[in-house]
Amino acid sequence: MKTILRTWAILAIFAMLTGFDTPVKKNTSYGPGEFLEYSLNYGFIKGGKGILSVKDTLMNGVKLNHVVARGETVGVADMLFSVRDRYESFINPTNDLPMKSVRSIKEGRYKYYDEVTYNHDSLYVVSKLKGTQPVPSRIQDILSAFYYARNFKFNDSLKKDEIIEIMTYFSNELFPLRIRYRGIETVSTKFGDVQCYRFSPVTEKGRAFATEDDMHVWISRDANRIPVRIQFDLTVGSFNCVLDNYKNLKNPFTSLKK
Repeated sequence: MKTILRTWAILAIFAMLTGFDTPVKKNTSYGPGEFLEYSLNYGFIKGGKGILSVKDTLMNGVKLNHVVARGETVGVADMLFSVRDRYESFINPTNDLPMKSVRSIKEGRYKYYDEVTYNHDSLYVVSKLKGTQPVPSRIQDILSAFYYARNFKFNDSLKKDEIIEIMTYFSNELFPLRIRYRGIETVSTKFGDVQCYRFSPVTEKGRAFATEDDMHVWISRDANRIPVRIQFDLTVGSFNCVLDNYKNLKNPFTSLKK
């Protein structure tokens, strides 16, 4: 259970990511005020919830998008092992790059907190825990990369079984993500059927995952590019993260058929 709940806090965000390069055409997929809420279920049992939100903010006189991902346990799961995880990214909307990221973890008795600032001109980051470290050009944090991908990479130009890699700075190291595009599928939700792009992040085999193909993510096939469903096929069983509520989408939710 501990492994599963920790997984929700981060994988529900970066599982959907795809590669990035110099953008050709930008899709304005999100904006301040967007609010997405998810429930994490094991069969009919709800074990957790997560929230993705976007707000305006100012940092050093620069107007930024402040995006936040929160994950927490609920009900019986919360009594067994409490999780309160929070990820933040301060993104410059002019270049879709992070200026600062925050990672706050509270899982049982374990606590972790770090802040990272990004200097994209000089190609380094500064972590409160690890100090200054060099990074590649246009580096993303684990949360900003998802919003970058929504703007640039979730689209019909992807080819089935194409694998795309993205380099992020996560947990004080460079973290490469590899994602396989599976095609277009329709997902049933409480709001109606949603036409989606399906992705399968290449997972690391080990204690949580039995194979490299044990996670599946469905992204709405419209201008919003929001995650609709995430499925974890773990060694202890299958878990689903499903869209439970949404507000203030940037664009019409045209992939939803009520």
